[in-house]
Amino acid sequence: MNTLLYAIIVINIITFFVYGLDKLKAVNHWWRVPEAALLGLAVAGGSVGAYLGMQVFRHKTLKPLFRFGIPAILLVQAAAVFAMKNM
Repeated sequence: MNTLLYAIIVINIITFFVYGLDKLKAVNHWWRVPEAALLGLAVAGGSVGAYLGMQVFRHKTLKPLFRFGIPAILLVQAAAVFAMKNM
């Protein structure tokens, strides 16, 4: 169980910094991180990092797919953790 917790923490840290990197790339007109990769990181367990990255870096907050999708992914993952914890 500790290994899973550490993995979730690591994926969230990575996701947070990837959102920051993509914002940096957007501001400088560099090659961007694909949206599918950003969403994939959230689905892979980094939804908290994605949400925090969106808020801290003010990135992707106006795009409906991210504005509503990331919180939805976060809620589904939270419900899954809650369900697993109560088994």
